[in-house]
Amino acid sequence: MGEIPLFVGIDIGTSGCRAIAIDAQRQVQGEARSSMAAPHQKGDGFEQKPQIWWQAVSQTLEQLFKQIPAQQVVAIAVDGTSSTLLLCDGQGKPIGPALMYNDARATVEAERMERIVPEQSAAHGPCSGLAKLLWLQRCLPTENIRHICHQADWIVGQLSDRFDCSDINNALKLGYDPIKRQWPDWMGHLGVIRKWLPKVYLPGHAIGTLSSTIAERFGLNPNTQIVAGTTDSTAAFIATGANQIGDAVTSLGSTLVMKVVAAWPVFVPKYGIYSQPLGNRWLVGGSSNSGGQVLQHYFSDQQLLTLSPKMNLDKPTELDYYPLLTPGERFPICDPTLPPQMEPRPTDEVQFLQGLLEGMAQIELQAYQRLMEFGAPYPTTLRSAGGGADNSQWQTMRQQLLKVKMCNAQHQQAAYGSALLALRGINGESEDD
Repeated sequence: MGEIPLFVGIDIGTSGCRAIAIDAQRQVQGEARSSMAAPHQKGDGFEQKPQIWWQAVSQTLEQLFKQIPAQQVVAIAVDGTSSTLLLCDGQGKPIGPALMYNDARATVEAERMERIVPEQSAAHGPCSGLAKLLWLQRCLPTENIRHICHQADWIVGQLSDRFDCSDINNALKLGYDPIKRQWPDWMGHLGVIRKWLPKVYLPGHAIGTLSSTIAERFGLNPNTQIVAGTTDSTAAFIATGANQIGDAVTSLGSTLVMKVVAAWPVFVPKYGIYSQPLGNRWLVGGSSNSGGQVLQHYFSDQQLLTLSPKMNLDKPTELDYYPLLTPGERFPICDPTLPPQMEPRPTDEVQFLQGLLEGMAQIELQAYQRLMEFGAPYPTTLRSAGGGADNSQWQTMRQQLLKVKMCNAQHQQAAYGSALLALRGINGESEDD
């Protein structure tokens, strides 16, 4: 029996790193993870030293290669947090800190961008990659800067010595045009230095091989391919197995994120609706401010486990909640002053929990109806990801309301989605195969 080729996905976030190895049949052969220090907060700023990421990736790979033969790895892909950005020199040495996905200091830059950036671009707002780039250009010495890197790009550079590459999903919030597949001319009006911008590839596209140093360090084959990855949320979507038009995934995490596969892109900035290429299809979605953070404010994990089975799904509470922790909603309602609606509060905690979950299910329904209103398909299948996916009573409630076939997610880890991209890069498959 010959050696089994293996494909590794690396998911790097804000608090840790996970790596998963799969075989050609998409079966998991090894999994490892490492934690890392949280980003440092300075007012509206959130920074992290990129070296922390690489240390976590290295530790994770060392653990992984104790489980699998490193020599059998034929491809690696990396996903990272969207809009986390840093600048580096020609050898990949960071110039200044990395600004994390939620760094919101670039308010002056965001205001200036409003006059120049087209409405349908994903680059709006102080948290966008483009706003962060302009802030960094203003605040850092620029003479040694050669590359703009997202989190995943910089890890790819560590593996391959190529710091000039990105993928189309990470590049969207930096201003990349996913329709024309190019960096638009209007970026020059903002003072963006074009020679710093990365070459952009579709996720799953092979972009090079390991550096000899990395191959020797980890005992990997020097011919191991580095494959373009994606953002963490898109990798998590891919991991679920959703890939046909009408397949939808709701992430029941701290917030509610609803996405569906469509034949064409939909951009509605007012509602935060944006689209990402998914092979020759599009991933269309938006995010609500409601979600698990509301539940965690009122209930412990143990209470959620204990109270959920006691809900009577045949008897809706009719409380008509809109569960928010603070005023303001972005999708499916666009109202920065929308007040939370969680009154009256019944004395029965089971009733209160059921009312909150019913409210979130209504938000999910309205979200998919809103996407359909602007041209996306209404879901034909629905998969759940995130911590709330384990709540079977909530699952049943949502199925009854949305009237959509519920499917089990193939996998819930973003690293698995990146491993699939590594496999597709070698097989020459498109993302929708």
